[in-house]
Amino acid sequence: MSREQERIRRKLEKNPIMECNKVRQKHCPNLFQDFADTKDPRNLSYADYSNGELLGTVFYKGIAGIESMQSMTYEFNKEKVVKNLYRFMGKKEKTYLPHAVTINEYLERMEPEELQKAQQKQVYGLLRSKVFYDARFMKKWLVIVDGTQTYSGGRKLNDGCLERHYNKGTEEETVNYHCGVLEAKIVLGESLVVSIASEFIENNGEDAERQKHMNEEEKKQDCETKAFKRLAGKLKKAFPRLPIILLADSLYASEPVMDICRDNGWESIIRYKMGSIPSITEEYEKIPEKETSGHAEFVNEIDYNGKSVNMLRFWEEKVVKGAPTRVGFQWLTSIRITKKNAGKLAEAGRKRWKIENEGFNRQKNWQGDITHACSWNATAMKNHYLMAQISDMVKQLYEWFFLKKNGIKKKQKNISSELLESFAQQITETEDISRNDTLSVPVN
Repeated sequence: MSREQERIRRKLEKNPIMECNKVRQKHCPNLFQDFADTKDPRNLSYADYSNGELLGTVFYKGIAGIESMQSMTYEFNKEKVVKNLYRFMGKKEKTYLPHAVTINEYLERMEPEELQKAQQKQVYGLLRSKVFYDARFMKKWLVIVDGTQTYSGGRKLNDGCLERHYNKGTEEETVNYHCGVLEAKIVLGESLVVSIASEFIENNGEDAERQKHMNEEEKKQDCETKAFKRLAGKLKKAFPRLPIILLADSLYASEPVMDICRDNGWESIIRYKMGSIPSITEEYEKIPEKETSGHAEFVNEIDYNGKSVNMLRFWEEKVVKGAPTRVGFQWLTSIRITKKNAGKLAEAGRKRWKIENEGFNRQKNWQGDITHACSWNATAMKNHYLMAQISDMVKQLYEWFFLKKNGIKKKQKNISSELLESFAQQITETEDISRNDTLSVPVN
């Protein structure tokens, strides 16, 4: 970016955090009230900070992309930052913001379900606004499901950690401990993918005993499959009438997953690899005349244990090391495939990668780091993860509705740092959008 372009950009965005706050108040106007309404597990007679102040502080930690709690305490100890953040939260100003230790002690006792409810209220509001209807496919919402690690290392942080053994039974045996989460993210736009439900993958005594004779891949499948059942139940309960098309990788190409989708009234587009379900491939190959449309080939109503499933193959040409190469993809879907929709189904199926690119990669490498252990306590770790999802949702809305709308281009790594820098800027009366001014923010 040239110096002239940088000067123009700074004129368009004088104060990043104020623009982010405006977007938040427009699209998630009740966020801080929902924080305040969470069930407080403490004896309030001894509480110096309200739950709204504690959660609001962690929210802005995520907005600023601060990784550690120690760094948060340092960055949020500046007088102007303290003053501004209390104004942003609509709270009476105090000398200091909550310390990292105070926040972690609170998050260790708070039920993660309380934060999940607060998060889902924001998503529900976004869906009701109809602003994102163009992101739907066949008038249904694309929901991507995938798992990721939130911690990996040689230290066992808590009893919920999963274990992975290397060189088992030898002198060189080592153990890797890791924590994971199965995430459901809803597609609201090409670069806008936000969390709608989370289910943590944990070990317990029963799991450990049953997994003794399993290989590592079997353990992974078992844990994620179990988590998917819980996640699906949570998602259906929170959004019982939401029309959903589930997108998932080949790990979920299984009868139990398809049955859950059918029972919940969801459609599905699931990545399929050779060998996942051999009987489907055999049945597909037996059909001599398959229907085609452009780069797509498909067969409907393949029998799978007495139930029908549709299979789609799609290919494209790519140049690999200077040579044209054909790359193929396959999906199993509950949606009937036609010549008219085959290409669109393939395009929708490939959006599963968004949970990696606009989802996990963003949160691990560009906008903070969800793998950083802000606490060793299992409950606090879950709550930190859920708060990171809420902060990231608001930050994505800011990027979508302010930066992109105004043609402001920034490197991903600079978005959080510039937001943090603006926390200490002088806020004028005309810029102040404290909680009392929420209703004055225009809808359009």
